[in-house]
Amino acid sequence: MKEKRVDRFFLTILGLLLTVGLAIFISASLGIWAKNSKTFFSVLFSQLILGLGMGLVGMYFCYKINYKFWRKYSFLIFISSILLTACVFVPHFGWSHGGAQRWIQLGSFSFQPVEFLKFGFVIYFAAWLSWAKNKVQDFKFGILPFSIMLTLIAVILLKQPDTKSFILISITGTGMLLISGVPLKYILGMGVGGVLLLGTLLFFKPYLQERVKTFIDPASNPQGSSYQIQQSFIALGSGGIFGRGFGQSIQKFSYLPEPQGDSIFAVLGEELGFVGALSTILLYLLFTLRGFRIANNSPDLFGRLLVYGIVILITVQSFMHIASVTGVFPLTGVPLPFMSGGGTSLMVYLSAMGIVLQISKFSGRGRST
Repeated sequence: MKEKRVDRFFLTILGLLLTVGLAIFISASLGIWAKNSKTFFSVLFSQLILGLGMGLVGMYFCYKINYKFWRKYSFLIFISSILLTACVFVPHFGWSHGGAQRWIQLGSFSFQPVEFLKFGFVIYFAAWLSWAKNKVQDFKFGILPFSIMLTLIAVILLKQPDTKSFILISITGTGMLLISGVPLKYILGMGVGGVLLLGTLLFFKPYLQERVKTFIDPASNPQGSSYQIQQSFIALGSGGIFGRGFGQSIQKFSYLPEPQGDSIFAVLGEELGFVGALSTILLYLLFTLRGFRIANNSPDLFGRLLVYGIVILITVQSFMHIASVTGVFPLTGVPLPFMSGGGTSLMVYLSAMGIVLQISKFSGRGRST
């Protein structure tokens, strides 16, 4: 199978997202500097060295490795990511923050293993679906294994709790099933099951109930559960058409919770205005469309599903973040890919981009199933 040049348009879009993301991240982090310069440099080190630095190294190595490598070791990768994520419950190893047990602590270094689980799932599910091929239309080769995987993941993530990551993985897997040709009646049946599961979670999880109440009435508790969305609205509204100017956000100073993370799109909207926010959304749309083009032109079914899975995961997460900050969707706390703080997530995102770029070299060449 002959290689061609990497998809330069996709690489350009990625470069623009990283450039905008790094600039906004540094600007948003100035709110931390105003409170604690030591914390600021720690966050900056994590994003630049662990996230961007190691992420670019990971992207290079994933780009150089033939994508079929991931199919060969997909089961081992998935099981390893499951076990690593479960380690958050190990005493003196797992670390909790804000009532959630989602981190692993190694000395002064901590990370969220769920980022590895997301892509471990995508790799293994792409391998499974490409192995099953047309048999995925049979319940026991499509819906059943997906349900088993989701149940295993749910046991770990809902215990932490990390509902948003479970929803992300569920949506991504459902998208991959649709692309694989699973009958729509099975997908609709899973959708009904998903609604029932979310309803059950809402009944037993007060924090989810608060988020739904805030979504329905954002002004219900402005000093409590509605505080973050209210501050986001203020930031976005004060940005106007062209923004206050880069670095000029006021809300990032002691108003917006997690300005460099959960609220980074609000900072972007305040500083760059409606034009900057819309341009950023268009960049993510271009990322999605070009990624789908690479997937559709991939040389075999595994490569196609792998790229689709990666792109769907990042796209859904991006628009969940944007929608929650703008009040279109309940607050989720998901980071904005390539922009929000989080060295582990940025490193994993960039490594996944190396896989997409590697597959893009074979796009349209000798496609097979």
